[in-house]
Amino acid sequence: MIAVTGATGQLGRLVIEALLKTVPAAQIVAAARSPEKASDLAGRGVQVRRADYDDPATLDAAFAGVKKLLLVSSSEVGKRGVQHRAAIDAARRAGVELIAYTSVLHVDTSPLGLAGEHRETEAALRDSTVPFVVLRNGWYTENYTGSLAAVLEHGAVLGDSGDGLISSAARADYAEAAAAVLTEGEHAGRIYELAGDTAYTLTDFAAEVARQSGKAVVYRDMSEAEYKAALVGVGLPEPVADLIADSGTGAAKGALFDDNHQLSKLLGRPTTPLAAVIAAALAK
Repeated sequence: MIAVTGATGQLGRLVIEALLKTVPAAQIVAAARSPEKASDLAGRGVQVRRADYDDPATLDAAFAGVKKLLLVSSSEVGKRGVQHRAAIDAARRAGVELIAYTSVLHVDTSPLGLAGEHRETEAALRDSTVPFVVLRNGWYTENYTGSLAAVLEHGAVLGDSGDGLISSAARADYAEAAAAVLTEGEHAGRIYELAGDTAYTLTDFAAEVARQSGKAVVYRDMSEAEYKAALVGVGLPEPVADLIADSGTGAAKGALFDDNHQLSKLLGRPTTPLAAVIAAALAK
């Protein structure tokens, strides 16, 4: 039995889709805070169970009978350390034999503000008696293509990453790698630094959007404070804007770059090129 937390989230759903290619649906548990959002998965034979990081009793029930668990990091920044520890403790009580955790690229040295809670979670895994594997995910290319409508409207990609290289990959690449770790080979004790095969700058990103769309698009570099203000100005909550702006300056310092190709090695194929993710986003 394999369980995936955050099963109704963007990554969790993709992991379940990848698992369904090789694992019988009845052996997959979609653990979600709102099970009703996974009714389509239930209709396909996947076990849907309520799992609320803030309610340990639901975690005990969700992980019952589970042998391998993908702990997808919570989206609630500031609460993740406590939430993840609750999930790890519940996995231990349930007799889970392997936890795979989605951390962040180069968390040991990362300047990213969001890395702190991931370091805390990795420490909790080391303190636990449950065998684990860490998937230190790099950036999702969709983090940038998700705002293409605004980019095309204004003819500009805004950011504070300077000439920082970004080794991103498609979210589906990371999902497929997680599924492979859960179903193929022995991975306990391993730490994987996962990133795209080819790095680019946001200037390169803007140029590729311009090439494919046929519209003039440039990259406009800003200070962290200016970028945060711009994000708040378009309606993002200040904590979210702060996180995104901090990640941009982290990219300028190399936080989102990696050239070890561990992701493509797990996949057994090259990672999805930037151009392909942009093309898919433009097609929508």
